[in-house]
Amino acid sequence: MAVGPGPEGLAAALMEKGALTSDWLSSYEAVPRHLFVPEVIWPGRGGGNQQDDRVMRGECPEAWWAAVHRDAPITTQWDDGEFAGPGRGRIPSSSSSMPPMVFSMLDALSVEKGHRVLEIGTGTGWNAALLSHRAGAENVVTVEVDEGSARDARRRLETAGFGPLTVVGDGGEGYAEGAPYDRVIATCSIGSVPPAWVRQTKPGGIVVAPWGPVYGGEAVVRLFVAGDGTAAGRFVGSSAFMRLRAQRAVRVHVRKYLKGREWPADGVRGTTFLSPEVVGDWHVMFAIGVQVPNAFPWRESYEDGSYTLWLRDTAVTSWATVDYLPGRAEFEVYQSGPRRLWDEVAAAHRWWEGQGRPGFERFGLTVGGDGDGDGERVWLDSPDRPVPVVG
Repeated sequence: MAVGPGPEGLAAALMEKGALTSDWLSSYEAVPRHLFVPEVIWPGRGGGNQQDDRVMRGECPEAWWAAVHRDAPITTQWDDGEFAGPGRGRIPSSSSSMPPMVFSMLDALSVEKGHRVLEIGTGTGWNAALLSHRAGAENVVTVEVDEGSARDARRRLETAGFGPLTVVGDGGEGYAEGAPYDRVIATCSIGSVPPAWVRQTKPGGIVVAPWGPVYGGEAVVRLFVAGDGTAAGRFVGSSAFMRLRAQRAVRVHVRKYLKGREWPADGVRGTTFLSPEVVGDWHVMFAIGVQVPNAFPWRESYEDGSYTLWLRDTAVTSWATVDYLPGRAEFEVYQSGPRRLWDEVAAAHRWWEGQGRPGFERFGLTVGGDGDGDGERVWLDSPDRPVPVVG
């Protein structure tokens, strides 16, 4: 018999934090999280992105129950299902998100009874059940790329008394057969808004999705769709979701950049007073990433607390390293290729500081219209202030 924290305890904790409001309490009570968590899980830690070891309900029911009703994310799949344990896999590929994130995104969606809703990323089915309780299951379409996850979620939804349309497919394509939608919500992150999502949303409708640049940093954006096929809106808070499978990046090993030579190969040496420590926060990475396109960092850590910050471009033409040593004020830099990636990061950081170190809430996104490249523009404070691109 399950003991310890339960749905009521989690609800009380969430309401005390303001994460769960009375507006969504009835849906929470009708759709308890434990009905939508698999038998095998990897509990996460609130405020972090680390997973504990595997917990199996059949072996440790108390630990499973406690994890489900903790204010923390739960990894439910590794490596697209190829790893089942024990221990942990290489890359988490599905999860049950932290309850505050679930309800903050639902709040941003402003969904009401009778709204037609498209969800991208069924996952465990919990979010689809909450939407079904709110809008009516007959109005909800949920798309999941993983056939096994979709099957399990459909079973859980039916057991809980809900029957939204569960579709197996590429969420980036939406689901045209059920369009148009009043609301679209993604429970996976994106680096560009799929045109189908905007196209399948009614004018005046809302799209809510976690959005982040290649570099890192991510936040939930709330877009309002206009009648001309464009959409625009502000970012409403930090997030950290698994990427839409169709938009996952393939990282090439550093040896490809060095072309078989030992580091620093043909890298040009320099120094910097900008510490790698000050460019690593999530919101700072976001501000840098929207200015430095198609580049990403990687941290190589050492036992003495020092580390090397690697920067690489996705075209596999340029790289940079910055060596961090605790207590130092000046740091050694090597850069190679047509792009001077550390110089770009430093310039982006100077811009961010010059704007008053803005957080996510001051940024916004416009999709479509006369934007560059993919038709998306990130802006600061208002759409007429696009964020400059330095890369």
